[in-house]
Amino acid sequence: MKARPPPAPEAIWPLCLAIAQRHRSGVDAADVPAGVVWHEATGHALQGSTDHAAQALFDLLKPLLDGCRRGAGWAVGQLGQSLDGCIATHTGDSCFVNGPEGLVHVHRLRALCDAVIVGAGTASLDNPQLTTRRVPGPNATRVLLDPSLRVPASARIFNDGLAPTLLVCGDDRRAEAEARFGAARVIAVARRANSRMLALPAVVEALHARGLQRLFVEGGGITVSEFVRQDCLDRLHLIVAPVLIGGGQRGLTVQPATAMRDALRPPARTFALGGDVLWDLDLRAAPMPNPQP
Repeated sequence: MKARPPPAPEAIWPLCLAIAQRHRSGVDAADVPAGVVWHEATGHALQGSTDHAAQALFDLLKPLLDGCRRGAGWAVGQLGQSLDGCIATHTGDSCFVNGPEGLVHVHRLRALCDAVIVGAGTASLDNPQLTTRRVPGPNATRVLLDPSLRVPASARIFNDGLAPTLLVCGDDRRAEAEARFGAARVIAVARRANSRMLALPAVVEALHARGLQRLFVEGGGITVSEFVRQDCLDRLHLIVAPVLIGGGQRGLTVQPATAMRDALRPPARTFALGGDVLWDLDLRAAPMPNPQP
């Protein structure tokens, strides 16, 4: 009998999606889809042989899938940038910093999560749909962080009907936001002291209260960076493209370190995404020590 070929990434993705959907729909935690096993100590694993690309996809998503199984809420951020840390040119052109494989990855994260979060800058510039057009899977609830109501009510996410949309604004703009979008679609939270930024722990708490436990912070650079600075991300997927932009719009920015021993050094794994490299950073694990010369 001719041996079956190992499953390709396209065959592994439905298994990943099934794990996430089982938890979302309240299926017994003992149930896992065929082709997957669960070990309490090590989490999910694939059964049988797989090719390298399929195993790599599963390994990349496994920390998120294990969190689904254990019933824990989590937040993952994603940011694509150049070798010199830019997400766009100085004129705002970002088409395309990363390759098509990175776009597929973004759509997969949307499908695994309950909510996909973007900031007002991204919504204003890109007018995104934030749907799962490139992969099978459900659309997440779309969450727009717009403290001062910069994004026009004509934006697609408010009008296309493809997925629920929530607006998060500063508590000083609650009445205006509710008049524009309806109270059911508005979350109002306090801003940070002496800052125009929202208090992101309060945003996360409000989303959890609405049953949105798995959060994907998609962009842009300011929003993802602020989630890192306010310690509201569990993992960060940083996709780096082999391109030098020079003097463009900055990507990830964190609190400056005065000495290398103070720099953030989370445990990291790398995965190939076409010609790009994805860095999977575990922001909840103990930091790695500063290597000695």
